[in-house]
Amino acid sequence: MSVSDVTEPGWRRSSHCGANGTCVEVAMLSDAGLIGVRDAKRGDQSPVLAYDQADWRGLIHKIKEGTLDPAAS
Repeated sequence: MSVSDVTEPGWRRSSHCGANGTCVEVAMLSDAGLIGVRDAKRGDQSPVLAYDQADWRGLIHKIKEGTLDPAAS
């Protein structure tokens, strides 16, 4: 996926993000249902991870259950 493919979406971030910008932003990337995630501090210069809807749901599930939290290991 090229950068030009993902510069126009409506990027959103949580209202819980701190002033230092240590957040990610998410956006719908296409009509095909791809969801993009990028570093909020880098904005348009950030690499974008693209997930299909099933993988996105799986990622969110793992985050919520703490599976990906290194402190929980």
